[in-house]
Formats: sequence, structure tokens, C-alpha cells
Amino acid sequence: MSGMNIEPKFQSRPEISADMPLLSVVVPVHNEAPNIAPLINAITSSLAGIDHEIVYVDDGSSDASPKVLADIAAELPTLVRVRHKQSCGQSAAIITGVKSARGLYIATLDGDGQNDPADIPAMLEAARKAEAAGPTPVLIAGHRTTRKDSEAKRWGSRIANKVRATLLKDGTPDTGCGLKLFRRTAFLELPHFDHIHRFLPALFIRAGGHVVSVPVRHHARAHGASHYGTWDRLKVGIVDLFGVAWLQRRWKQPQIDSNP
Repeated sequence: MSGMNIEPKFQSRPEISADMPLLSVVVPVHNEAPNIAPLINAITSSLAGIDHEIVYVDDGSSDASPKVLADIAAELPTLVRVRHKQSCGQSAAIITGVKSARGLYIATLDGDGQNDPADIPAMLEAARKAEAAGPTPVLIAGHRTTRKDSEAKRWGSRIANKVRATLLKDGTPDTGCGLKLFRRTAFLELPHFDHIHRFLPALFIRAGGHVVSVPVRHHARAHGASHYGTWDRLKVGIVDLFGVAWLQRRWKQPQIDSNP
């Protein structure tokens, strides 16, 4: 698989503690300054009735993103800021964000404003229902039923989803959707590598859990252009695809005898 990301290192927190919010929203960004304030406002509004924090990971931005985040953080105590000194990629930013978060549950969404945080409460409810039904760990994966992307991007995603589903058999129609929800502790137990966020369904299944796909909204990008290129993802993703298939073959989930 492509480059492993093991830094920065953080101490794992216990799953439940007195100062733990129910939910941490992790948002990786790279040069997304114009999209930051509108998305934070949307997250805050959508989660008004839920104990939450917002964790922004600035993946080495060279635009005004650090200043925008600093200005907002001065007024919004629920905003946590983490910055990579240089860009390490979207997966590294997500891993950093999850390790920095305090929430029992993690919701991830892209920093370009195309995911809708108004979908998060329903995903949280879906996670609780799925956990009660078992097996765990549970991944709630967004499914963009109506995408607001270019034809080239949609075409590339269709190919990637078909190839991935055939090889990994993860039963997930839209693994590339940035909107996902899971328990923090479950994510920290997974193997971490570059582009992990595109293979979370297969990794959760490998860990003995299951995936629930739910329809979510998708908006057109309001400002700027994507900084994680479609073709770069496609080329690197092929290498990672075979790496995850290897991980699946090299692991058998133990069946625990509760009364040996």
C-alpha cells in the first residue's frame, strides 16, 4: 500500500470520560479558506441539539485557512484546530483529526461544503440502531444518490466503486463519500495507511462489523476546486485496493466463547 502515516502520535483516550462530547465532527482541509466559515455555521446549526465538537485539520494549507480558523476559534469554543506543517493527504488529516477528537462518535465530512451536515443526526441515530442489532463495529456510510460533480469525476467514481466492490465485496455503493460516522475507538483499532478513508467499509467488515449505507444530500462546490485530484486518487487507489485485499486474506476474525 502507498505511504504509511504514523505521525503525529497521540495517547488514546478511554471510550467514556466525563468531558467527552457525544460527537466529534472531523473536517480535513487543504486551501479551503472561502468554504470554512459557511461549513462551520452549517455544522453548528445542524447539531444545535447534540453535544459536539468540531475538529478541523489544516493539511498544510498555503492560503488563508489558518487565519480563518483562528478567527473563528476565538469566538467558537467548540472548534478544535490542528495543523500539519506540510500536506500529508486527506487520510492523514482524518487520522490526525480522529486522534485529536474527544467524542464517542466521529462524523467525517469533506471541507469543500459538498457534504451536508444536516444528514449527521440521522446517521447518528442509524448508528445506535445498528449497534443494538449487531454485529459491531458499525460504520454508517453516506450514499450520494444525486451527485453535484463533473461528469469526469462521476465516471471515475463509478469505475472505482465497481472495481472495489468486485474485489473487496464490501457491499457499499459509494465508499468515496466523505460523510461517514463511526465510534472513535473502532477507527483507532483499524490499520492506518494513506487513502484509508476510501476503504473503511472493507476494514470495518474485516474487523467483524458491518456497514449501513444511508442516502445523503450532495451540493455543488461553492468556491475553489478540489485539491485531492481524481486521477491521482484513481492511480494510487489501485495499489491500495490490492493491499486491502491482502489484509482481508491475512486475517480471520476470532469468534469469542463468552463462557469457556
